[in-house]
Amino acid sequence: MKPAVIAYIGLGSNLEEPLSQLKSALLALGEAEKIQLIANSGFYSSPPLGPKDQPDYTNAVAEIKTMLSPDQLLACCQNIENQQGRQRSGERWGARTLDLDILTYGEQIIQQADLVIPHPGISQRGFVLYPLQELTDQLSIIGLGSIQAMINQLSDAKPNLIEFDK
Repeated sequence: MKPAVIAYIGLGSNLEEPLSQLKSALLALGEAEKIQLIANSGFYSSPPLGPKDQPDYTNAVAEIKTMLSPDQLLACCQNIENQQGRQRSGERWGARTLDLDILTYGEQIIQQADLVIPHPGISQRGFVLYPLQELTDQLSIIGLGSIQAMINQLSDAKPNLIEFDK
């Protein structure tokens, strides 16, 4: 039996009551088979990365312990997204009810067509790094360095904390 792995999941929503979407997603993660929700960050508001004619995003990060493989974890995250009304239009960075991204999976590096870990762009996204730092300032991401070092390189403003909920 393989040991459990610590993974970090980024959560984002900007449609249909985003804060409720994230809270529901955290509950679903915690109830999923072979996943233990260890902690979640507070909730942050940030402007959209993509098209600017959409509402601001609400973001958070979850720390989980899982026995799922990376592919199984991706399938679980996509299932939760679908259950919460996620429509995949093909538009990159478009508005969505829910987006769950696997940020890290242990210390693994994965390069597949449908799954890249650590998540690409993590080092440039304050809406990921600040919530991640809340959960652990000890994490160093292979090839990218410490969370604090990545934050120090950000050009973005710190996202606004809208609700602290641990």
